[in-house]
Amino acid sequence: MSGSEAALAVSVFLACTVEAVEALTIVLAVGSTRSWRSALYGVTAGVLALAAVIAALGPAVGSIPLGVLRVAVGGLLLVFGLQWLRKAVLRAAGLKALHDEQAIFARETQRARGAGGRRPGLGSIDAYAFTIACKGVLLEGLEVAFIVLTFGTNQHDVGLAATAAAAAVIIVVAAGVAVRAPLAQIPENTIKFIVGVLLSSFGTFWLADGAGAHWPGADASLLGLIAWTAACAIGLVAWLRPTPTAPLEQVR
Repeated sequence: MSGSEAALAVSVFLACTVEAVEALTIVLAVGSTRSWRSALYGVTAGVLALAAVIAALGPAVGSIPLGVLRVAVGGLLLVFGLQWLRKAVLRAAGLKALHDEQAIFARETQRARGAGGRRPGLGSIDAYAFTIACKGVLLEGLEVAFIVLTFGTNQHDVGLAATAAAAAVIIVVAAGVAVRAPLAQIPENTIKFIVGVLLSSFGTFWLADGAGAHWPGADASLLGLIAWTAACAIGLVAWLRPTPTAPLEQVR
């Protein structure tokens, strides 16, 4: 496996791990609080809707000329990656609260308990549990599909991207089923920092490549770009971190 293929697999795996953890937290909250049956029905509906979207849009993405695709996807990934990286840098610098799956689980649980009972006429289906589980799986799944299609199509290896994504989802779901609790032990903030670096680097690389730039060393220069982006992000963390005497103000 080449360096670019390894970077592709790691990027997709880590990004999809984060999305899978967030979807799992939502499903666990409504399932344990409201109705496991309805939540699982919602998961099934979300997966089916996601499959339909992928079947409709997948071939369309593959038919776009590679140069145009790399400019468009590179720009989107750069924006997407910089958003992740900005939040990760602020969290690492102590200027933004750390992402806490336990707190999110507690918040979703409280919302589920306060949503009222089952609506009449829906039989044994809890509408709230079904809708929230379906929405969580569909929205997070769309992000996974976007990552797989864009990374895979650009690198001409959708199979590798899909395999990395499937491995991430299977591992997260298996762990979640085993413990039936939010996966708080996963260092999600660190993973988001790494993913922000990787997505920003890939986005910059593909955007410039699609626009006609020639990178020295071709795909090998991607590794140097990743190292440079990581160094800049770490430097920003050190620069932004408040001094012990400075007041700490949370950034929303």
